[in-house]
Order: sequence, then structure tokens, then C-alpha cells
Amino acid sequence: MNADLTLKLRRGCDALGLALAETQYARLLEYLALLARWNRAYNLTAVREPEQMVTRHLLDSLAVVKYLPGLRAIDVGTGAGLPGIPLAIALPGQEFHLLDSNGKKTRFLFQVKTALGLDNMTVHHARVESFHPEKPFDAVLSRAFASLGDMVTVCRHLLSGEGRFLAMKGAYPEAELAAVKPLCVIQGIYPLTVPGLQEQRHLVEMAIRGEPARQPTVPGT
Repeated sequence: MNADLTLKLRRGCDALGLALAETQYARLLEYLALLARWNRAYNLTAVREPEQMVTRHLLDSLAVVKYLPGLRAIDVGTGAGLPGIPLAIALPGQEFHLLDSNGKKTRFLFQVKTALGLDNMTVHHARVESFHPEKPFDAVLSRAFASLGDMVTVCRHLLSGEGRFLAMKGAYPEAELAAVKPLCVIQGIYPLTVPGLQEQRHLVEMAIRGEPARQPTVPGT
């Protein structure tokens, strides 16, 4: 990866308030290089320009770093490893599980794990409905995986009693929020600013109704 990409990534991380080590920047860009190489044969992502990959893949994923609760998270329907791989690189002290039912995508994830030496990342090739972990997760994370209602229904068995669903969305998902309120307490709806991206981004944090919950947070409060 060239110096322009390195500079774009550094400036983006600075804007997000992230102070990463040199090895972390190098791993993030090595991940993009692997993604670009595999993408030519396996069509893992529709984004093909490296500069756009920095913005739409790396910085978009890293925008949620400060919202991750606990030490153990699962990225459901991770695809090419987004947001799980950038988060595993940025947060080496936390444990990340990446789940996908697509074999070619999980083969790529195993390759990234090996090549980058990501010991805090575990890859699972399974459908979410049939995946039963040894212990539940502090956070169930998704990026364009499903509607909020589907996410809660399908992934509820993965979440610990005090855990949180974290759904990465584009525009404010008003209709989805209304539909999911009987199932969940909306803990927060956080507008995300992704450096270099003009489109809307939101992170929705939810807790299962009946579980311990913090005071809800909404935009503007």
C-alpha cells in the first residue's frame, strides 16, 4: 500500500480520536492489500478502489471503537471481516469472534488471521441460528446484516444477560426502531462521523427487555 493510503488512514484515525501503534497501521493496510487481492477472484466486496476501502471499510468500522462494551464480542454476518477485523486490530486486548455462513468468505478470514497474527480473533463458519458458543458475548455486532428486529430474534441466544446489541446502520432507522421496541430497550442511537464519508451513519445500541439497562441515550442529549 502506498504512502497516500497510509496518510489517509492516519488522518482518519486522528479525526476519530484513535491513537494506534505503527504495527496497527501496518496491519490495517495489510488487511486491505489481502482484501484487494482476494477480491479479484472471490468478489468479497463491491468497493474496489483502495482509497475508498480506507474510508468505507477501515474508518467506517473504526468509528464504533468507543462504543464497544466488555471484552468479548461477535461480529455476525461479518462477510469480508467488517467491522470485526479492523476492530480486532485496533483493540488487541479484546476478544472478537467473526461469524459467517459463506465458505469463501470464512476462508479469506482464516487467511487474514494467519497472515496478520491476530490471536484475539476467532473465525466461525456457520449459520447464526445453528451457532451455539461455549459462553455468551458482551456485544453482538452487525454491519448491514439484517433489520433490527431480525437481528434481535436471530441473535438473542448469543448475548449475555447484561450484553448489548450494536447495529451499524446508515440513515436513522425510524421504522425499524419502532418495530423492535417491544423486544428491546433502546440504550442509545449514536450518529457516527466517518472521516471522508458524506453519507449518514448511526449506531443503535439495544438491550433485551427484562435485562439490566442503563439510562437510554438519544441524539441531542
